[in-house]
Amino acid sequence: MDQNSPDARPRFFLLGGGSSSELLRIGSILRKETVGGALLVAAAIIALIWANSSLSAGYFQLRDFRVGYEPWHLELSLGEWASDGLLAIFFFLVGLELKREFLIGDLREPSKSVVPVAAAAGGVTVPAIIYSMVNLTSPETLRGWAIPTATDIAFAVAVLALIGSHLPGALRIFLLTLAVVDDLIAIGIIALFYSQDIRPAPLLLVLLALGSYTLLAHRYRRFFTTRAAAWLILLPLGAAAWVLVHNSGIHATVAGVILGFAVPLASSQCGPQPGGGLAEILEHRLRPVSAGIAVPVFAFFAAGVQVGGRDGIGSLFANPVTLGIIIALVVGKPVGILGTVWLLTKATRARLDRSIKWIDIFGVSLLGGIGFTVSLLVSELSFGHGNNYSDQATTGILAASLIASLLAAAVLLPRNRHYRRTNPPRPASAAGPGSGESSQSAA
Repeated sequence: MDQNSPDARPRFFLLGGGSSSELLRIGSILRKETVGGALLVAAAIIALIWANSSLSAGYFQLRDFRVGYEPWHLELSLGEWASDGLLAIFFFLVGLELKREFLIGDLREPSKSVVPVAAAAGGVTVPAIIYSMVNLTSPETLRGWAIPTATDIAFAVAVLALIGSHLPGALRIFLLTLAVVDDLIAIGIIALFYSQDIRPAPLLLVLLALGSYTLLAHRYRRFFTTRAAAWLILLPLGAAAWVLVHNSGIHATVAGVILGFAVPLASSQCGPQPGGGLAEILEHRLRPVSAGIAVPVFAFFAAGVQVGGRDGIGSLFANPVTLGIIIALVVGKPVGILGTVWLLTKATRARLDRSIKWIDIFGVSLLGGIGFTVSLLVSELSFGHGNNYSDQATTGILAASLIASLLAAAVLLPRNRHYRRTNPPRPASAAGPGSGESSQSAA
């Protein structure tokens, strides 16, 4: 039966527009991530140019320069400090976002969470299968199966903000929620498959540091809303937890997620409430640090790969690692995401929200193929630095992210023009209470 038939009587609409406050919050994040995405790309371009210039030796010497306290296993290269340390800030914000989405965001409602969660799972599974099939005969390269499973929040959201200013709010919420759940799956993959030589003693001490951090953050949440208190007490406890997780054999970025989960949201007698609270304050303080310093610096040290001219580019692309990543991200991601949403419409009495079309979902699913920050991190965990496999993986990630961005722009720019014509902005005086993008959906 036709989905648009009035007799279909669906139970619910897929990808609803969300609440008005949710749309405002998403819009705020979109504006911030646009700058962060631009800095991310700029840092990667600078690294590529420097690594392939006559001064390339200086780049690799800088990346491999070691500093830190060896008795605590913290004598790391600058590249390792960026991936293990600075990215922990990025994952701390991911932890805050995940907690908010599951407690007070759209993911708390099964009817709204089932689509992005299932789509994220499909967008992880299909690329992993494709990469594994391309590299099935090579055990050495097969260990990079998780590289194309992640979607870069900053990069993808920045591209959407640039090309989709008039797209329905439901699409923006879908992409951000999809990317957040995608990151949660990636964190699980890192913790389960890329942790090694687990040491129980540091793990037990992690519980002590994390317990103290959680107890203080919840009991004295108002006290920690002052800037000095959070820096002088919570930051050292968080740093201690990070050091202990790093020494335990679990990848240190997992500590960032756990610490993010431990921060309390604003609450009342009715439970967690949107807006305000220690979580919002810490996010407000740390997001510029993450978007403006942590992620760009990581991209700078991770994206520097020597391509060796035209012949070198040809050889890099003529290998299963690069090809597997490109096919998995550019083809596997949209197939997994779009295919999962389509299957949900067939397996349940549901249809798309009235404000969006299948071509819109296809365009957003192409954005899911932008696997940058977390993909580069997983590539480093799979192959290390400074070898053929790592160079091939980095080339594949950069190429796939560029191709996915261009394809998404080709699909969504015409759709953006369509929505701009059909939904012209109304004067502020004409917009009464309750108006906004959220009114586009109905249940």
